[in-house]
Amino acid sequence: MYLKEKNVGPLVAILSLVLVAIITILFFLPAYDGEIGFDVTILPLLNAIFNCFTFIALVVALFAILKKNVRLHRTFIGAAFTSTTLFLVSYVTYHYLTESTKYGGEGALRSIYFFILLTHILLAIVVVPLALLSAVRGLQMKVDKHRKIARWTMPIWLYVSFTGVVVYLMISPYY
Repeated sequence: MYLKEKNVGPLVAILSLVLVAIITILFFLPAYDGEIGFDVTILPLLNAIFNCFTFIALVVALFAILKKNVRLHRTFIGAAFTSTTLFLVSYVTYHYLTESTKYGGEGALRSIYFFILLTHILLAIVVVPLALLSAVRGLQMKVDKHRKIARWTMPIWLYVSFTGVVVYLMISPYY
């Protein structure tokens, strides 16, 4: 699948801003007050699983492209986008239905947790437009432009997906 020579920059910018805005708004809304019908604490576990899948897919995609296997690379980048999309749906659902969980650790571990969480959040915001632009440039077969942005996108996306799992493991005792 190849995209035509269209300038998708504005669309990427709008989609990125909308996603970040929705997630930001969720933190300021009160938790849903109605009946839910299931234990929402399963959703953070699903988020961690989706982040883990994303990380694995990105690693396989990276090795595939290093071996010049574009087809396998594209397949696993698609898998990374799929698991990231499932993560976003689960994440938004959880934060719509419940209040954020407070971290209960103390001392140095608390500082480490908040450092990882802060860098995770900030880089998650950054990786949205980077990943979308990388994908578009790849699909447009603008290989040089794709490589330039993918050199930044891949390590950031790997960090965000890996630290998503770490954040879950550190906060899971407090759900």
